[in-house]
Amino acid sequence: MPFPSRRHLLAGFAALPAAAAAQTLPAGWPDRPIRLVVPAAGGAGTADTIARLLAIELDRRLPQRTLVENRPGANGNVGATAVARAAPDGHTFLFSWSGTLATSPALYRELSFDPKRDFEPAILLGNVPNILVVTNGLRVRTLAELTERLRREPGALSFGSSGNGSSMHLAGELYRQRTGTEMSHVPYATIQQGFTDLFTGRIQLMFNLVTGAAPQVRGGQVTPIAILSDRRSSVLPDVPTTAELGMPGLEFGSWFCIMAPRGTPAPIVATMNRLVNEILTMPESRARLEAQGLDIIGGEPERLATLLDAELARHAELVRFSGVRVE
Repeated sequence: MPFPSRRHLLAGFAALPAAAAAQTLPAGWPDRPIRLVVPAAGGAGTADTIARLLAIELDRRLPQRTLVENRPGANGNVGATAVARAAPDGHTFLFSWSGTLATSPALYRELSFDPKRDFEPAILLGNVPNILVVTNGLRVRTLAELTERLRREPGALSFGSSGNGSSMHLAGELYRQRTGTEMSHVPYATIQQGFTDLFTGRIQLMFNLVTGAAPQVRGGQVTPIAILSDRRSSVLPDVPTTAELGMPGLEFGSWFCIMAPRGTPAPIVATMNRLVNEILTMPESRARLEAQGLDIIGGEPERLATLLDAELARHAELVRFSGVRVE
């Protein structure tokens, strides 16, 4: 689907209250534009859109521009490596997500950055959950019906994803692990081809970020089963969660965050945390972020550090369970 341009996004924001702009900043910072590195192609999806929404609001709060710099490649590893090697002077930040920071360390035998050693956590923005959808011809409508079908016919059904180690793939592996079921994984070069095969019944299931599957659900092209979360999504509020359906712990999505190169001065990291927390609580910006499927979290940098520890262990377990590795 098309993603809004920076100009269109900017036109939708209310003027910044004068009090917010006047808050104290660390002396001399920033003295030039800030780079917010996004390890994905421009206009490539939810991540790029969320990053640009944040950049617009940061522009309103800082005396220098915040420039989104797209550095795609290798599941986000190219962009993350660039930030890890950047000068820790407060003018470069990484906008990243669970796939790069939690999955890549388990998926790649050699990685040119360490998510804990090379970065200072700034803020956990929120999580975009996955949704489980099935082909209409499968004729199941509930999570219990689907699980029973998979147990009755082990290995007979297939689920598609955007590639080995993707959020879509690991969500399926988590489902297999939690339910003790068997199904085949079909990775696609493009998710559009995956949806085409789902529509025709060539594959039967898909786990996708809720924003990615919402148009197909609303159009009646697929059957929604459950949101892999403990709270309903504002994007598809009528779809129940796995927690509601009696499967707590079957929760998976992509969480998004901002990191700084290790050694970035603490007052700058703290200021970035404060500014973004403010953005997350403003009704206008909050509504725009939630429209991208983001379940907003925010909080102190320590919350991100704690989550990263837990997610590194969880994603490593799922990668081992799946049996995939990238050389």
